[in-house]
Amino acid sequence: MGTWFPAIYDTAMKPLEEGEFKRIRKQLVTGAAGRVLEIGYGTGVNFPFYRSAVSVDAIEPNPSMAARAEKKLQDARVPIRLSAASAEKLPFPDDTFDTVVATLVFCTIPDPEKALREIQRVSRQGAKLLFFEHVRLRQPVLRKLQDWLNPMWSRVCDGCQLNRDTLGLIRKVEITVDRVDEYYGKLFLAIEGKNGKMTADRVSPEERQ
Repeated sequence: MGTWFPAIYDTAMKPLEEGEFKRIRKQLVTGAAGRVLEIGYGTGVNFPFYRSAVSVDAIEPNPSMAARAEKKLQDARVPIRLSAASAEKLPFPDDTFDTVVATLVFCTIPDPEKALREIQRVSRQGAKLLFFEHVRLRQPVLRKLQDWLNPMWSRVCDGCQLNRDTLGLIRKVEITVDRVDEYYGKLFLAIEGKNGKMTADRVSPEERQ
């Protein structure tokens, strides 16, 4: 994990975050209720938008990102606890959360499928799962362009995968997808779903570790 990328992240994202992204985040995150888990809180952009949550546990593995989020806690309207943890190994018991939020983070998680199964484990049956992600495009020419750019993009943007099919991964683990809103020519998706809960006998021993 680099330190220079977190240093420029807020500045680089400011034109988007002060425009359409702010509206999308607000609409998505204000729907998070009960006990909430946020995956990869980054610089804390979502913190001011929590309204209905009883509490929020927010995890972030990059200490440079986490350091920049501390000041945003003062804008939060609900209690938020920060933890240094990876999405692939969440430090919470089974069936803990009513809602899980992940925004612009699944592009950087090394093992996104394992992270999704961890989300299923720590959230309750029927828990609300809220995602906002950039994804692999369906248009063939643009999809090939993403593939071509991805190696360079990943190096520059701290491991971000430009061409990840996050919606496909969500459906693969049998999370129920209730709604998908498309933005910026279908490059960004806001996804609302719920936890269908895999039974224990369908999870391999390796995935439980």
